[in-house]
Amino acid sequence: MAEAVETIDVEVAYAKPDMQIIIPVSVPKYTTVAAAVTASGIQEIFPEIDLMRNKFGVFGKQTKAEQILQRGDRVEIYRPLIADPKAVRQQRAQAGKAMKKGGGDLSTT
Repeated sequence: MAEAVETIDVEVAYAKPDMQIIIPVSVPKYTTVAAAVTASGIQEIFPEIDLMRNKFGVFGKQTKAEQILQRGDRVEIYRPLIADPKAVRQQRAQAGKAMKKGGGDLSTT
């Protein structure tokens, strides 16, 4: 008689600006992040998800696709950044200097 495989319940989450989805899925114990994403079927709903390109996290902490999941984990699939955050901060800082925000003229009298 075959031995029963122990399973754990996890969630797979993905969000776009206009739509968010969390899919509950039961997977065998010792399942990886990538295997849970595949088992969830989320790639059928969002074909742009690429296991080799997208980054993943568990409860907001970035992790690798090979990470073993624990019961109750929420796998998050992150979309690629549209703009480089460092470049955006630099542009804002330059705009602030041009408008003399933050410090202005500090002459003493």
